[in-house]
Amino acid sequence: MLKKLLIANRGEIAVRVIRTAKALGYRTVAVYSEADANALHVEQADEAVCIGPAQVAASYLNTEAILDAAAKTGADCIHPGYGFLSENSGFAKAIKQAGLTFVGPPENAIELMGSKRRSKIAMQEAGVPVVPGYEGNNASDDELIAAAQDIGYPLMLKASAGGGGRGMRLVESESELADNIKRARSEAKQAFGDDELIIEKAVIEPRHVEIQVFADRHGNAVYLGERDCSVQRRHQKVVEEAPSPFVTPELRKAMGEAAVKAALACGYDGAGTVEFLVDKDRNFYFLEMNTRLQVEHPVTELITGQDLVAWQLMVAEGRPLPLAQDEIELNGHAIEVRLYAEDPANGFTPQTGTLHEFTPAEGEGLRFDTGVRSGDVVSPHYDPMLAKVIAWGQNRDEARRRLIRALEDTTVFGVTTNRHFLSRIIADDTFGAGEATTAFLQQAFKDDPSLAPQALSIRELALSACALSLNSTGQEGWSNAPASIIPMKLEVDDETTELLVRHTGKTLTVSHGEAHYQLVLQSHQPGLLCIIDNGIRQRCQYHRAGDSLYLQAFGRSWSVTDRTHQPASGAQGAGSGRIQATMDGAIIDVLVAEGDAVTQGQTLVVLEAMKMEHPVKADRDGVVAGLHTRAGDQVKRSQLLVELGAPLQTEKTT
Repeated sequence: MLKKLLIANRGEIAVRVIRTAKALGYRTVAVYSEADANALHVEQADEAVCIGPAQVAASYLNTEAILDAAAKTGADCIHPGYGFLSENSGFAKAIKQAGLTFVGPPENAIELMGSKRRSKIAMQEAGVPVVPGYEGNNASDDELIAAAQDIGYPLMLKASAGGGGRGMRLVESESELADNIKRARSEAKQAFGDDELIIEKAVIEPRHVEIQVFADRHGNAVYLGERDCSVQRRHQKVVEEAPSPFVTPELRKAMGEAAVKAALACGYDGAGTVEFLVDKDRNFYFLEMNTRLQVEHPVTELITGQDLVAWQLMVAEGRPLPLAQDEIELNGHAIEVRLYAEDPANGFTPQTGTLHEFTPAEGEGLRFDTGVRSGDVVSPHYDPMLAKVIAWGQNRDEARRRLIRALEDTTVFGVTTNRHFLSRIIADDTFGAGEATTAFLQQAFKDDPSLAPQALSIRELALSACALSLNSTGQEGWSNAPASIIPMKLEVDDETTELLVRHTGKTLTVSHGEAHYQLVLQSHQPGLLCIIDNGIRQRCQYHRAGDSLYLQAFGRSWSVTDRTHQPASGAQGAGSGRIQATMDGAIIDVLVAEGDAVTQGQTLVVLEAMKMEHPVKADRDGVVAGLHTRAGDQVKRSQLLVELGAPLQTEKTT
């Protein structure tokens, strides 16, 4: 009988595992970096041990520190969560050698499935359908280029040791291949320490469907339905649902049996996910096997009524699976989205800052898995996911409605999020019809105006002025004294907007140039306004942090900065030419050399942070006068990368 569980992870998955472990009577141990000292998972565990500084290599990837924490606290088992060391066979082996129980599969299964090349060969031998491609021992550039000629275009380059879209590139013609091999190798080396690549024939606009499997040490193995993860951006999942709207009962059975065959072929036990690509004719092909609990496991839990973490702990203790295949039933529909601190209007750039307020919506059929709460800081050191928002319904439309409502009613002040973008996806007609493929986001939202920066309307400016006025006076309304006109300056996206605000009793009229808008204040309490707008009574949530004001109303969230009492500044000049890192990360490519002439907006350096690539661009025209970084460097936010001199002067012709 296992008694004390150490969770070798952070954030929402650590909180999730702690919840089930406590319910089953286990004592729990959290590990944390110095940056996570006040994190939610640390607060909720029975004990917690600091394992190093913020950098993951020195903390959450430090096997020795994690094992030392287990020894100090007397933990007898370790759950890896997902990410970090969860699919590291050396970590699983080290836990076993320390006399502890690893809540996961055997290290040989992790090692096999951690190699796309070896796992694909194993699946072919086991009779599981695979995508045609090249996975030979010789993965040199010349061999890959030669293999590509035989396979044909379009094709996919993939990091053999990879996952999560890292080291993956779609190549549509021979002219693109050599450069993409270089970039894919660089990404793979940075992310996994291994630059081995394989090539596969590209399955155009497929469905990404995965099967949840479970096996025990007594020879039993089952599948618990499928999850459709087709809605992706940059090969990373955005929306997951169960069951798939595309999968028929016959296809579910065929894919489930193939997934079980894959698990048994590698001597598996515990939780695993076998991922498939499914083409328009419902032919399916093995993609990879994830030897851990998946981010999207809640949708499977909601439609099966099973706790998959509890199943993991049962298997780790050597007990048989609690259900046979014919006892597993699917009920209703569940959809999950990943709520990120990122800005969809600016290339989905990850956001950092303080969560002044984070209040998840509540309601029937809703579930939030999160590792943050109000007051926490979203740092540049880790993935910027704030929460997984999951809705269950008796049918798919009910689940969709609940999820849209949950996203709209969730309050996040302090950082920009993808909340409204997610809501638009779930409400989209193509998604609603169950027709979304892996190409859906690129096709449906490529030129969508909602992904461009949105100027505030006069109504939103009026509400901002209303909230700022109330916050400064602390009153629930204005007196019946003669109307007063107050000038106000609001900064929005680095631009200052001048308003005239007129108070008459409880009526506020805001003027911006020739535009005017009128609101009536119905009531006011801290953080909440009730207004009458064009005869309709509505609520607005807000938060004031110094001169910054965050608001949520009319189906939108926005922020403004009060500049009313600041002296006027001079006109903004051209960029400084001192190009700095936008966040902590690693430089994966430098695209210019000293002496190069560049134009404003040109990408100079490619920075990798939070599992994504971020272009760092010139802020004006100029000539590269100094390079202060090179590929492979680790850099800090605001660190100087490139200096630009004056633009080249061209001679006038007469």
